[in-house]
Amino acid sequence: MAEFTSLYSGSSGNCSVIRCGKRYLLVDMGKSCRTTLAGLKELGLAVGDCDGILVTHEHSDHVKGLTVFLHKYSLPVYGAADTLDMLLQNRILPEQTDACALGGARTEEVGAFGVEMFPTSHDVPCVGYRVHTPDGRVMAIATDLGVLTPAVHAALAGCGLVALESNYDLHMLRTGPYPYYLRTRIESTRGHLSNDECSAKLLELIQGGCNKFALCHLSQENNTPELALRTVFNMLTAADVVPGPECVVQAQRRSEVSPILEF
Repeated sequence: MAEFTSLYSGSSGNCSVIRCGKRYLLVDMGKSCRTTLAGLKELGLAVGDCDGILVTHEHSDHVKGLTVFLHKYSLPVYGAADTLDMLLQNRILPEQTDACALGGARTEEVGAFGVEMFPTSHDVPCVGYRVHTPDGRVMAIATDLGVLTPAVHAALAGCGLVALESNYDLHMLRTGPYPYYLRTRIESTRGHLSNDECSAKLLELIQGGCNKFALCHLSQENNTPELALRTVFNMLTAADVVPGPECVVQAQRRSEVSPILEF
C-alpha cells in the first residue's frame, strides 16, 4: 500500500511525502531544514531512503528549506527546466546539486517511482505531479493553480488519491484584510484555487471512482480546515452524492504532520 502525507501545508510552507515501502519522494520544502527533518523523524523516515525532491515552483513557501538541506544531504532535485535554472542561478540550489529537468507529458523514472509532470496556471512557471508508485498505485498533487486546465483535469483522472489546493474561501478573501491588488491576484486564473472550485472537482473525481483526497495549501488568513471540508460536503449533498465508506477527505495541517492517507 502506498502512502501520502504532508509534513506541513499552507501559505507559510509546503512539503509532502509520497511513500511506498521504505522508499519515498518529497514534494517541495518550504520551511526550514530543521522543521523538515523533525517531520521526517516523526514519520520514522531516513533521509537516505528518499529517492528525490520534486519542486513545483520557485516561490519561497515551496523552496525555502532547500539550500540548507541540500548542503547537508546529497539528494537529486527534479522539476521544470526553467524553475531549476532559476533556483541554481539564485543559489537556492547549491552548485553541486544534481538538478534533473523533467519533460512534460511523459512518465520518467525517479528512483523507484514513475513521475509525470504537468503545468499548472500560476503567476510563475509552476507544475504538478502525477506519481506511479512501485506497487502500481497512482496519485497526483496540484497546488498553486488559479484554474483547472485540461492538462490538470487529465492528470487527476484515474488516480487513487488526489492532493488538490483548496486555498481560500471567497467570502473570507473579499471581506478580509488583504489589499485589492492581492485579492485580485489570488482570485485570478494565475492565482489560487478556491474551496468552491476544489469541491466541484472533488465531486467529479468521486463520481469517477477516486476516494482519497488531501486538501492542500489552505490560507491562514482566508480559510479554515473546517470551512474547506464543509464546502466539500455541502457540494456533495447538493448533488445527491453519498461517498462510500472508503472515501476520505482530509484537510492538511499547516504546521505539523498530517495523518497518513493510504491509497
